[in-house]
Amino acid sequence: MSSPRRVAILGSTGSIGIQALEVIAAHPESFRVVALCAGTNAALLAEQARTFRPEIVGIRDDDAAPSLADQLTDVGTELISGHSAAEQIAEHSGADVVLNAITGSIGLQPTIAALGTGATLALANKESLVVGGALVHQAMQRPGQVVPVDSEHSALAQALASGRHQRGMCAVLAPGQQELSGETEVAKLILTASGGPFRGWQAHQLASVTPEQALNHPNFAMGLMVTTNSATMVNKALEVVEAHLLFDVPLERITTVIHPQQYIHSLVEFHDGSTMAQAGPPRMLVPIALGLSWPERLRQVDHPMDWSRPMSWEFEPLDHNAFPAVELAKQAAASSATHMAVYNAANEQAVAAFHAGRLAFPGILDTVERVLSEHSGVPEAEADLEAVLGAEEWARQSAEALIARPRTASSGAVR
Repeated sequence: MSSPRRVAILGSTGSIGIQALEVIAAHPESFRVVALCAGTNAALLAEQARTFRPEIVGIRDDDAAPSLADQLTDVGTELISGHSAAEQIAEHSGADVVLNAITGSIGLQPTIAALGTGATLALANKESLVVGGALVHQAMQRPGQVVPVDSEHSALAQALASGRHQRGMCAVLAPGQQELSGETEVAKLILTASGGPFRGWQAHQLASVTPEQALNHPNFAMGLMVTTNSATMVNKALEVVEAHLLFDVPLERITTVIHPQQYIHSLVEFHDGSTMAQAGPPRMLVPIALGLSWPERLRQVDHPMDWSRPMSWEFEPLDHNAFPAVELAKQAAASSATHMAVYNAANEQAVAAFHAGRLAFPGILDTVERVLSEHSGVPEAEADLEAVLGAEEWARQSAEALIARPRTASSGAVR
């Protein structure tokens, strides 16, 4: 890189944000942090601000703002607080790269704001894309402006560079390749999944799952929503739709395979029968670094795999009967421009109810399916921000009404 890239990090106190700052600290010649934004963790945000000295700091929680201001008196940074803090920072920070690491669909408006500035969007907030795909596409100002940070989609982008594919939001072009006018050699995208804590369980075994069990992920320590979504396979469902939107590959040609070791992050099958896999340690450092530096690679981001040691990798099909989330998401994504907003909002409401002891584990997807069945949908041409946010609010209210309604144990209620 000829000069340091100006970076704004939305969600800087979460797992992705913390690791991004680790990457930046290890490569000070390549990046300059100009803005940081968090939800509620004022103490950690203040510590980050004192270390990286950004021009702007934002926090969503208004109540935490006075304490944060006191901790930043010697830093000399502008402070923004409130629900629109991330959106304001995305729009006004002057960043070259905006890393959106916010969890949930509240990341949609900051995503749109970042794209409107012409900055590169390093996207770890999958919900903003699957909820508002049409809006994100409309907000883009140039091909390749969106760079995926999810390990699966980063892996797909890397593997796609081995063949010809010049479609979708995330334009992938290997060095020396020519523009291809929409041509593609891609036959299939294959996303890997760990299987979560209930890998191998049958549908009837899931009825007694507790919140503690759902949060016991075998490989990663993540937040409540993401970890629960991993247990239900909703996280993988969102990733399938995200891959469809990023790379413009039809949903029917995107599949999921269970790979418990998670060394292979995704695979691309080309139309000659060849399959390219991107492999690496089951960590996020490389995808985060690539999101910040794309299309260049930074040096010594993570320890490579030790190929001198024996190891075994397993692969098995996803049990769609026990875990219907992926197929349900494919149906929703194909239905209308707002069905995935409904899917995601209903799921967030149901997950909260599960952890509050108001809903059984199978009731999460049961609720999502019921709410989707009642949604009429909005055509893509009419899917503006108001329509998407309206669909979300309707979905949350509908999900809550279903959760509150007395039901039998078999339908997912907690008795």
